[in-house]
Amino acid sequence: MTNEKNDFTQGSILKKLALFMLPILGALVLQAAYGAVDLLVVGRFGSTSGLSAVSTGSQVLNLVTFVVTQFAMGITVLIARYLGEKKPEQIGSVIGGAAVVFAVISAILFIVMIAFAHPISVLMQAPEEAVSLTTSYVRICGSGIFFIVAYNLLSAIFRGLGDSKSPLLFVLVACIVNIFGDLFLVAGLHLDATGAALATVFAQAVSVVCAIVILLKKELPFSIKKSDLCFNSQCKRFLGIGLPLALQEFLTQMSFLALCAFVNRLGLEASSGYGVACKIVNFAMLIPSALMQSMASFVSQNVGAGKSKRAKQSMFTGIGVGLLFGCLVFVLILLKGDVLASLFSTDAAVIQKGFDYLKGFAPEIILTAIMFSMVGYFNGNNQTLWVMFQGLFQTLLVRLPMSYYMSIQPDASLTKIGLAAPASTLVGILLNMIFFLYFNKKINNRQ
Repeated sequence: MTNEKNDFTQGSILKKLALFMLPILGALVLQAAYGAVDLLVVGRFGSTSGLSAVSTGSQVLNLVTFVVTQFAMGITVLIARYLGEKKPEQIGSVIGGAAVVFAVISAILFIVMIAFAHPISVLMQAPEEAVSLTTSYVRICGSGIFFIVAYNLLSAIFRGLGDSKSPLLFVLVACIVNIFGDLFLVAGLHLDATGAALATVFAQAVSVVCAIVILLKKELPFSIKKSDLCFNSQCKRFLGIGLPLALQEFLTQMSFLALCAFVNRLGLEASSGYGVACKIVNFAMLIPSALMQSMASFVSQNVGAGKSKRAKQSMFTGIGVGLLFGCLVFVLILLKGDVLASLFSTDAAVIQKGFDYLKGFAPEIILTAIMFSMVGYFNGNNQTLWVMFQGLFQTLLVRLPMSYYMSIQPDASLTKIGLAAPASTLVGILLNMIFFLYFNKKINNRQ
């Protein structure tokens, strides 16, 4: 059963949410550092072409990672729901079915990323000087996609069980291994972007081994039988929650790839500067992302226990926490964005281009604090079809068209392109506020 520490249905919401969120935040910080180290080391010891290759290639890898993470959200929500309903015996078949489904996903991604690495790099409009290095980066990361998928599945299981500390340990191990790998392969052997990709795959492999060992040693409130390892009835349930989120994330990340392609047309310096800015953005989005992931488990447990009012209160608590930190990060980026960009490159032009994008993007930091807490609330309530709809609406009808329009202007700048993100999130918040009122009216009528 759920122990008191992992029981989100009683006690202080702020305290329990903070204690659960902090390890998730720590894991996200390390994941962002993990990717940033590749860019930092290649920027310092590699070539400008290598920097562009890591920037473009990591966009492709982010697409895969974020889609898998959202897909796995269905497992987190379902496990948390069963714990809230006091039905832990159902969890074994959830994990068994998930293992089979995610193994199939890994095999498909492996084939696509290995076979189509070069067409993907060309489609991304990687600068001509960086196409071969980008292809190499995508292909090597594709060869280790099993480890990336396995890590996200295992992390989703632990978070569903109310344990956010173990995933922090996994990513800490991966981060340390990746740093040493980058220094050895890029700074030492001068393998440029190829070395960064090899270090990434090896680090993920070590992390997965650690995760499996901890899961086997953990005292679990359920058992996994051999008969659970199949396409069972639980697959339909977590797919019903995770698929809409995965589809939305896929199309959202595709829009980011399109944006990367728009920027790449502006030249090698703009491409590298945008890549640097994206790493800073990844750090800026950590607290909203941690809130969203925490909220899904927190809300789902409370909904399972029939405490819809407490679930709603947790959303407002998350928004308050997010806004406090969002305003601080917003000011930091506006005042010191160029200093932050200089951590990843010594090229003055690349630094300026990165800062240009950040100036347009900055309001997104505040708006996302509201947006992500609302999305986490809806995920925990199994309203993932709505989450998909609003995400696609703001991405396909606001962010992408606006980014493209800004990129084709005679005076196109990364600042103007960056403004598309906060504009689309503002639309998303308005849509979510309307749905929140409708959804809670429906809950109240039911009670």
